[in-house]
Amino acid sequence: MAALLLSLMWSCKSSDPNADKKIFKYNESAGISSLDPAFAKDQAMIWATSQLFNGLIQLDSNLNVQPCIAHSWQISPDGKTYTFYLRNDVFFHPSTCFADSTRKVVASDFVYSFNRILDEKVASPGRWIFNEVDYNNSTPAFSAPNDSTFVIHLRQPFSPFLSILGMPYCFVVPHEVVKYYGSDFRRHPIGTGPFKLQIWKENVKLVMRKNPNYFEKDEKNNNLPYLDGVAITFIIDKQTVFLEFVKGNLDFMNSLDASYKDELLTQTGQLRDKYKNKINMHSQPYLNTEYLGFLMDNNSSPTNDKRIRQAINYGFDRRKMMKYLRNNVGIPGCHGFIPKGLPGFDTSKVYYEYDPQRALELLNEAGYPNGKGLPTIKLSTTATYLDLCKYIQQQLGILGINIDVDVNPPGALREQIAQSKSNWFRGSWIADYPDAENYLSLFCSNNFCPKGPNYTHYHNSEFDELYKQAKSTTNDSIRYSLYQTMDKLIMEDVPVVVLYYDQILHFTHPNISGIQSNAMNSLNLKHVVKSN
Repeated sequence: MAALLLSLMWSCKSSDPNADKKIFKYNESAGISSLDPAFAKDQAMIWATSQLFNGLIQLDSNLNVQPCIAHSWQISPDGKTYTFYLRNDVFFHPSTCFADSTRKVVASDFVYSFNRILDEKVASPGRWIFNEVDYNNSTPAFSAPNDSTFVIHLRQPFSPFLSILGMPYCFVVPHEVVKYYGSDFRRHPIGTGPFKLQIWKENVKLVMRKNPNYFEKDEKNNNLPYLDGVAITFIIDKQTVFLEFVKGNLDFMNSLDASYKDELLTQTGQLRDKYKNKINMHSQPYLNTEYLGFLMDNNSSPTNDKRIRQAINYGFDRRKMMKYLRNNVGIPGCHGFIPKGLPGFDTSKVYYEYDPQRALELLNEAGYPNGKGLPTIKLSTTATYLDLCKYIQQQLGILGINIDVDVNPPGALREQIAQSKSNWFRGSWIADYPDAENYLSLFCSNNFCPKGPNYTHYHNSEFDELYKQAKSTTNDSIRYSLYQTMDKLIMEDVPVVVLYYDQILHFTHPNISGIQSNAMNSLNLKHVVKSN
């Protein structure tokens, strides 16, 4: 019945009154709560604000730093002063605050925008990105010697800093408009991006139209963007989203949901034959490590014993898990915490393959032969990952490791983890910026939650010293070597069970071309072409 319904949908696509316009349509099930880049903390808001705003730099498809509003820059020999030279042809979208006209972007706009992120009254979740900025110097942390020069001072060298400036928190905003609208700037965004806001009915539809004065051009000097606009819907049900995509009412679909993964993909992760000429699939590594984290300072939990944590790591087959539960979308997590796509990831280093015999030996060494006497261990997760946790529960149960899977709403689980109330929990880490330091920060003892991302309360003085060295090292090869040593320490101490390194899947129809993304799962629509 489902297959018949889908075939009918392909042959009876609904009419589109805007068919003559090149409108790119996608859905955002998670919803969008703000179009203010100061609050762009999740993928839904990052994608939307990235169409409306720009920053000093941008990351290309290979995560290389490229010019944007800054056409060039210099970094001082000591690695602590960054000087950016701005283009003189970048203008904000028209606004009533500019008398229905526009205004050129100048360096002082970045001084304002960056200081706004740090303003406690604004309460931006992105304040942490400027942790390395020097606020105690007699020279201002951010300064504009003239309209085309912007300077940043750091306390110490920090090699990932340049790529951090590509985050939406660093997009430039006009002070006049922000001050006029106040907190309502979230619904009245004025940026410099390839598209500008036309309509936003929250939780219903968001429409952006082409910015005819956009400053970037393609390699043939043609104006960007090519599209006339972007339309976003907010359908929550993933199955409905899939059906709308199949009907042609959506041009793009991101990721894969359990409700339709077997309909769309084979177990080897390929498009099924019925869709090969109707859907294009693009796949690439995703800087997202999915894991199970142990709370390391709870002496009453059996997982406080390293041998139990190791036994769990050896006790289930990640490769079968990926094949049967993920249709081979992603890479089994056998190579450390740093994901594929970053320097520091090394497939030659295999830490925990499926080895039930070794798991039993570790249980025996810990005083629990065949699991006898080992207390039941509770694993906290959400409904989305229940199938994976049930699989692990079943495989570990064969070895005598009894698991109680505790399903929680996402918000409740996040609260448990933040308050250190969960001894074993499902987690994931999506890169904030493309450097392995971002992943290793989860294990620095200075970052204990709730103030930092060290949710496991892992503490290793050797790791901390290496982490400190790596942060201030400007030589890439030395830094990458330090990253690999730290990753090895994590795997030896096992504060986590790495499940898999995620994979990006983007689905489009054959009439869509030019979508650009990268391992951070960005959505660059400037070069998209939509044909009839």
